[in-house]
Amino acid sequence: MRIDSAEVIVTSPGRNYVTLKLTTDTGVTGLGDATLNGRELAVVSYLRDHVCPQLIGKDASRITDIWEYLYKGAYWRRGPVTMTAIAGVDCALWDILGKATGRPVHELLGGAVRDGVLVYGHANGQTIDDVLADVGRYLEAGYRAIRVQASVPGLDSTYGIHHDGTGHTYEPADARYPTENVWDSAAYLRFAPELMAAVRAEHGYDFHLLHDVHHRLTPREAARLGKSLEPFDMFWIEDATPAEDQTAFELIRAHTVTPLAVGEVFNSIWDCRHLISNRLVDYIRCSVSHTGGITHLRKIFDLAALYGVRTGSHGAGDLSPVSFAAALQLDLAVPNFGIQEYMGHLSPAEEVFKTAYRFEDGYMKPGDRPGLGVEIDEEAAARYAYEPKSLPVNRLRDGTIHDW
Repeated sequence: MRIDSAEVIVTSPGRNYVTLKLTTDTGVTGLGDATLNGRELAVVSYLRDHVCPQLIGKDASRITDIWEYLYKGAYWRRGPVTMTAIAGVDCALWDILGKATGRPVHELLGGAVRDGVLVYGHANGQTIDDVLADVGRYLEAGYRAIRVQASVPGLDSTYGIHHDGTGHTYEPADARYPTENVWDSAAYLRFAPELMAAVRAEHGYDFHLLHDVHHRLTPREAARLGKSLEPFDMFWIEDATPAEDQTAFELIRAHTVTPLAVGEVFNSIWDCRHLISNRLVDYIRCSVSHTGGITHLRKIFDLAALYGVRTGSHGAGDLSPVSFAAALQLDLAVPNFGIQEYMGHLSPAEEVFKTAYRFEDGYMKPGDRPGLGVEIDEEAAARYAYEPKSLPVNRLRDGTIHDW
């Protein structure tokens, strides 16, 4: 069963997505997500110009060997472009193996160790009253875990708020060139405890409450935030400080018992080894599409299991349904699973990607289709052309560039 063709499909049904489709000489196809939000075409070029020609003729069942070939053979290792491209190949190969054997991928990874995957939704709004209403809607829908964000008073824009009235939260990648937002950490630090207090007062404590800081605080500010949120029984605070400095979490950890999650911008096991092995975080949030696929993400999760760190994979809407399906397959199979982010996908994504997973009583069920459980309608994909878009840039009030 050798790879006969490799096709990169770029489509924008609500968001830009890059999908790698591999076809074997036996006619079996596999899909992998290779989307890198705001830098999609860099991955497209890496795949089309460098990776795809090297795949033709290779044995599609030798997944680990191909992973090593693409990682070590490039010499220039790691990085989001390289690892996203490798992830696309890796997940497509797992999809092929599942279809060829007639089994869902989680069975090939050792079988399910749970019946469903706990997911969290995204409640938010311009005001606290808006947020409270949105949390109520998620609870009525059956969610057991909810991430909460709100506009910070006095700021024109805040990360994580509803996009275009859709009810889904998406990073506002809406412009050809980056828009510039203004950020004020002091205002945010005053407001965040007020927001969480209101949520708990209105809706109680019988659900998991999460919050995303989005890398915007210094370690000392993050420690202060964690301490101030301790009364509200947070499931976690996410990305409290820029993740390049793994030792920064030592200071945060020393001053608060609020659980910490990080990892959506990581690309390899080396990016999080110190955090995991020193138990500086409680949840590791690497995504299957930005961390080299199922093969490499499984290694990260196995390392985390040794130190009591649980998984909490990134699952934003800028990753395609193929990525989400792959994440669910791995979530179902790893013993140290914690939770899975779920944002849904903007219409008309459902025209392009045909999925088997379903939401039920707070959990996602991947289904039992062979492989990843997702197919792509290429005719529908062709109707939605790529749209150049950029993520925003953050500045402080004095004009200094800040983490977005």
